[in-house]
Amino acid sequence: MHKPNILIIDALNLIRRIYAVEEKHTQDPKALIIACKARVHKACARLLKLKRFQYAVAIFDGRNSWRYQYYPKYKFSRAPMPEILKANLQHVASGFELAGIAVYYPENDEADDVIAALSNKVTQVNLDSTIVSTNKGFLPLLTQTVSIYDYFQQCFIEEAQVEKKFSLNTQQLIDFFALVGDKTNDIPGVKGIGKQTALTLLAQHGSVDNAVTAETLESKVAQKLQSGIDDFILSKALLTLRTDIDLGISLRDLRISTSLVAES
Repeated sequence: MHKPNILIIDALNLIRRIYAVEEKHTQDPKALIIACKARVHKACARLLKLKRFQYAVAIFDGRNSWRYQYYPKYKFSRAPMPEILKANLQHVASGFELAGIAVYYPENDEADDVIAALSNKVTQVNLDSTIVSTNKGFLPLLTQTVSIYDYFQQCFIEEAQVEKKFSLNTQQLIDFFALVGDKTNDIPGVKGIGKQTALTLLAQHGSVDNAVTAETLESKVAQKLQSGIDDFILSKALLTLRTDIDLGISLRDLRISTSLVAES
């Protein structure tokens, strides 16, 4: 029997990349927005053909997530959304709805947390989920029931592929990212610990919790970890996706509008 599946789209991740491509081809604001909406609609039509989805939703960011309050420098250096796109975002987003896909705008929560929470929620009712995003922050969510699809590379990201790339299992990734930091989101990491040191530490000890109490940890690394433990704790908190959010939506709200799909 076919297992029900939900398509969960990281909306701004998709839209901003589409916008960046279209912006190179047209300078006329009106034509640019029309092209972006059409590309979003076309992307959705392709995505809906990946599997036999019963449900689908495109999730946006809320106004101000807890991360900005917890760490004011979070995403501080990230380029703002282009004004043309910002002013016409809902029009571009209507491309999702034209494809029969629900659109969800949380009040304050970040899309990453909402996606993680929804994926966790549907797993509990025996649904598989497919997350569409290029965001590496979703990689720790990979399981037999949660898959990730990179629309721009046109491929699924497999657990084995991730483990081969990082030489770590997916459950170790948050510790790894928290050690090395994430420049794109202004997450500091631990000063003096780079990728290779972090990989070696986790390969030998399994986790940072194990490493900090290990007598076999190299003295220089132990010193860096000890002096930077507060930054590690901060970074890990920022990188850990929440699954305890009260979504306020039901699966009924996310059922694909088949009449619109047929018209696509």
